[in-house]
Amino acid sequence: MIARAIFPVAQKRLQQFPVVAVTGPRQSGKTTLAQALADGRPYVSLENPDTRTFALRDPRGFLAQFPDGAVLDEVQRCPELFSYLQGIVDADGRPGLFILTGSQQFGLVESITQSLAGRISLLRLLPFSLGELQAAGIAPADLDTLLCHGLFPPIHARPVEPSAWLEGYVETYLGRDVRQTLRVQDLEAFQRFLRLCAGRAGQLLNINSLAADAGISRPTANAWLSILQAGNAAFLLRPQFRNHSRQFIKAPKLYFCDTGLLSWLLGIRKPAHLVAHPLRGAIFENWVVTELLKQQLALGAPPAITYWRDKQGHEIDAVVETAPSEFHAIEIKSGQTVAPDFFDNLDFWRRRF
Repeated sequence: MIARAIFPVAQKRLQQFPVVAVTGPRQSGKTTLAQALADGRPYVSLENPDTRTFALRDPRGFLAQFPDGAVLDEVQRCPELFSYLQGIVDADGRPGLFILTGSQQFGLVESITQSLAGRISLLRLLPFSLGELQAAGIAPADLDTLLCHGLFPPIHARPVEPSAWLEGYVETYLGRDVRQTLRVQDLEAFQRFLRLCAGRAGQLLNINSLAADAGISRPTANAWLSILQAGNAAFLLRPQFRNHSRQFIKAPKLYFCDTGLLSWLLGIRKPAHLVAHPLRGAIFENWVVTELLKQQLALGAPPAITYWRDKQGHEIDAVVETAPSEFHAIEIKSGQTVAPDFFDNLDFWRRRF
């Protein structure tokens, strides 16, 4: 197993809570992490139809198999278990009984909120960070390869053609999740919507424009975007502002969880295609923001990253809050030559705040 930065935090949480849940995108390494944490606990996948049928028909009998706890993988497929888990962990009292994993946050978080509040620690795992690849000695040799291939574990842990793997990921995992959640029939329209979202990565989100370009209604666009967020394929970066003055931009910015997925959706199949691509700067910015996000998630901390922009065009790409009223302003540039105007917005921010 390639060491994950979140592993020590997850171990500590198992000593403090009866249940630890790991959420994140499909194929981000949740199962591997959970099995590494298992320490002798049996492993059960609820993706298995027979296992899932047993858990749904006889949840008490299913859980009785695991008197000393277990790893329950893709547990959002059987949310009925949560109420029974509550009774078990309350009666048992031991920490670290169950490790849960889930790829869709909608059903998982809602069920946890209703049944396991105060008994569970939630952790979120994204694909590898650059630091994790470097520590394992398998980091790509150049930045364009990293941005193009992305950081999903299967691409780095076994010999596979990145472009072919990403194609299958979009068609199999994203398509399946959407079909299961919203019963979308027109997958071609959804994939068009995905590509349009990719073209807006790092930009202010205008949901009306996105819906119009995709040929769908605004409610449909909102629903599909929510599914991308729930499945951890994409996320919104909220603006940071000290008050509700109209001089500040309040629309979120759209990012993808992985630059390999983003590059594939943009039609970029090889690192050489990225060098002069007009959206290379946006892809680089997406990567930096996800690295900042992974850094905070690896500490078990709630994300505290925003951006700042006023209506005069001054913008800070990322604002990281490390303590109350302690902010770090970050300007992201993909060029190799430093220009003096790179610092203009940082200087304005420093004077303004």
